Amino acid sequence: MMASGVPLAAGTDATRVSSYNPWLAIHWAVSGKGRGGDVIWQAANRLSREEALRHWTSAGAWFSREQGKKGQIKAGQFADLAVLDRDYFAVPEDEIINLEADLTFTGGKVVHAKGPFASHAPADLPGLPDWSPVPMFGAPGAPKPSLVS
Repeated sequence: MMASGVPLAAGTDATRVSSYNPWLAIHWAVSGKGRGGDVIWQAANRLSREEALRHWTSAGAWFSREQGKKGQIKAGQFADLAVLDRDYFAVPEDEIINLEADLTFTGGKVVHAKGPFASHAPADLPGLPDWSPVPMFGAPGAPKPSLVS
């Protein structure tokens, strides 16, 4: 698909068949390994770290007709930003799956903060919709909440 020039952006199948954690899918695209550790993509079919990151960031702007407005850290573009707990380009390939954001801005506002930025964390949002099982059982890939009050 990439060689044909067809616009391509990446994402997750969440919440249908997988976690909405993008690092799981990015790890798969870079390493070619499934969740069980088996190599299912040969090296020629994998993405470099740079390509994978581009497909999960700036490439999506084409689909929303926002090229030049989002997806890059550049003057004049929307400023959504995540500060990761480790360097994506330096961690061993199999650790990509464990990356987490310590700080996330959306629309110029802090929407998530932990670790060294915890004092900037916004109040938790309520689980929606009301009937969602997430408050009781946790989100896919996230630690399970305590059921003891």
